This record gives sequence, C-alpha cells and structure tokens, in this order.
Amino acid sequence: MTLSFRALALCASAICFALAGTWLFAPSLLLDIWGVGYTYPVGLVARRSAALFLGVGIMFYLARDAQPSRSRTALSVGLSVACLALAALGVFELTTGHAGPGILSAVVVEFGLAVL
Repeated sequence: MTLSFRALALCASAICFALAGTWLFAPSLLLDIWGVGYTYPVGLVARRSAALFLGVGIMFYLARDAQPSRSRTALSVGLSVACLALAALGVFELTTGHAGPGILSAVVVEFGLAVL
C-alpha cells in the first residue's frame, strides 16, 4: 500500500506535532510506557527532541502540496531512514533491557511510517 505524498506528509506532521507536545509537556507519559525512568538529564534530552519533532512536523506540513521533485524525494527518503533507525534502536533497547515491551508501540509506528 502506498499513500500519496500529501497523505504521508500530513500523517508525519501530525505524529511529529503530537510527539513534540508530549516530549515538551509530558515526557513521563512516553517514558512510562517504555519502562524508562524520568531523570533531569532525560528531561533535558526530551525537551530538545521536542524542538526537533516540531521542526520536522512544520517541514512536512508546509511541503504537503509539493510537486514531485528531488526535494520531495529527499524528505521522503530522510523520513524513511530516520524511522527505520528509530525502529532498530527501539528493538535494540528492548533486547538489551534498557526499555520495556511498551517500546514496541513506537517501533510499530516508526516501521509503518518507514515503509509507507
């Protein structure tokens, strides 16, 4: 199944905006699901990640109507690579015991975005 670029961009931007808000205002929500404890250093990284997710979300939202181009391909490939890397890291953290089984919910979403 393939989605149109517009649908992918809107889906990616919605997920990024939700993650930005969660990492900024309620990082413990995701960390608890993943079985990872909240500490001040973890909170610092979470807040900085929120800024990155916000920026990526804005990029995809503004590019949603872009015509086929090298730039649009770059956005799509970059998202796929990033999501595959995140999914692989999630599996790694689970197998090494650094995260609990709840991390698999993120892995499923990341893998899904990567293959769309």
